[in-house]
Amino acid sequence: TMKIVILALFVAGAYGCGLPTYPPVVSRVVGGVDVREHSWPWQVSLQYQSGSNFYHTCGGTLISSEWVLTAAHCIGRSRTYRVYLGKHDLTKNEAGSIAISPAKIIVHENWDSARIRNDIALIKLSTRVDFTDAIHPACLPLAGNVLPNNYPCYVTGWGRLWTGGPIADILQQALLPVVDHATCSRYDWWGSLVTTSMTCAGGDGQLASCNGDSGGPLNCKGSDGAWEVHGIVSFGSSLGCNYPKKPSVFTRVSAYSSWINNVIVMSHRGKGVRVVK
Repeated sequence: TMKIVILALFVAGAYGCGLPTYPPVVSRVVGGVDVREHSWPWQVSLQYQSGSNFYHTCGGTLISSEWVLTAAHCIGRSRTYRVYLGKHDLTKNEAGSIAISPAKIIVHENWDSARIRNDIALIKLSTRVDFTDAIHPACLPLAGNVLPNNYPCYVTGWGRLWTGGPIADILQQALLPVVDHATCSRYDWWGSLVTTSMTCAGGDGQLASCNGDSGGPLNCKGSDGAWEVHGIVSFGSSLGCNYPKKPSVFTRVSAYSSWINNVIVMSHRGKGVRVVK
């Protein structure tokens, strides 16, 4: 059964994961821009309940019909969440969008909030979602895959990577070229705070923008033309948006392939995972 479950994670491939009906409009644009509607159909809005209302708190990435990838730091123990799929403008009630409550939320067992290590979590949806033009999974990268310096990726989200900025109503995208570990870990860049299980992108002080959102995807096109989620927005500089030598830092998804598989397998068996409600 383990093989079957692991394969189930990649069943999205049968539907062409990472291949939107409406491809994103990508160019070497500086800063964040409104996205083409439904061009990042795996982007979700993670929302928490306060009183009778829900509020956007983080992004996330749909990776199969029932699993969403996000950041551990997005999850609080006492909060009630919902996952909103198929969204473009958060202020509107959009046809084809759907809110689903989590069946369970699994935070990485070695999540270290002090040093921002293992900033990854999986959300199992309480009902499977049907794929549409507006709701479609991203592909996962191959285990261990590390992108070269300056590889063009796009961060997407409704908020900002750093606190203090206004929340965007319409989903934003921004070009963030990858910064390799050798550069990002230099003492005058991020130094030892950045591990090889993280990916850095942007940060030259010009090309990147602080558009994006915690927990959301770093989208990078694979050699087959399909979009893969290579990063989970983790942290940025408190010095401000777009600070030179302080690129955005992402959890490197390809460093956690076996963790993702194990969580899904164990969840299928109904045991062995640390659940945060």
